[in-house]
Amino acid sequence: MASRGLHDADPLDPSVLLLQDRHRSHFVATDQLQEVLRPRQQMRAFLSLWRMDPRIRPYVIRAGFYGIYRLGHISTDWPLITCLVERWRPETHTFHVPVGEMTITLQDVAIILGLRIDGPAVTGTCMLDVPQLCGELLGVTPPADAVRGLTISIRWLCQQLSTPGPDADEVALERSARGFLLALIGCFLFPDKKGVHVHLCFLPLLRDLTQTSTYSWGGAVLAHTYRELCRASLDHRCGISVYEILIYFIHVIIL
Repeated sequence: MASRGLHDADPLDPSVLLLQDRHRSHFVATDQLQEVLRPRQQMRAFLSLWRMDPRIRPYVIRAGFYGIYRLGHISTDWPLITCLVERWRPETHTFHVPVGEMTITLQDVAIILGLRIDGPAVTGTCMLDVPQLCGELLGVTPPADAVRGLTISIRWLCQQLSTPGPDADEVALERSARGFLLALIGCFLFPDKKGVHVHLCFLPLLRDLTQTSTYSWGGAVLAHTYRELCRASLDHRCGISVYEILIYFIHVIIL
């Protein structure tokens, strides 16, 4: 066998890494792919669009998401993120780098994002009555143009709930906090393909904000990150819906 270098794209043993013919590194090595991945997370737009009312801060803290909000938008090098995705292997869920294999763990998620990694799983049902659910937990019913399937427009949430009135009572403030948290989840942790809608399956988990903090949000974020890395590493994908700081952390460790 010919001598191979550490930076060769193809695996030495193709019997283990069976997806190489579909892998991003293969397309890059054969000059079939040169584009940099595009982020789908809209955290910067969200933070400029929705200034958190100080009166809802206690509810955000109670739900366990204030640390995520304080992280804010962190600029990253997307060509570098793209290079790391080219090193991700769906077969092993690890980055294959010159120093060996590395991955993102639950401990990384807990330390970087401050999210809980134990407790009940973040799960639910897609059998939702959207008008009834939004009316009960948000206090407003979305129009047809603000809903797409079981997702709701983040911009519409901001327009309706970002500025509770000066005489807003506790119920109104809690509804505003639910809208803020739902948008935060959709922009930051689980963005959709365009980063402008959020799935309503998360809204029932925000019914009791004290209970919200007990869920394993960190475990759900890690699973979502793994899935998006696997998708982005295969078949000429051009975007990735993930919080990039978790991937960037691997670069820091390598250095």
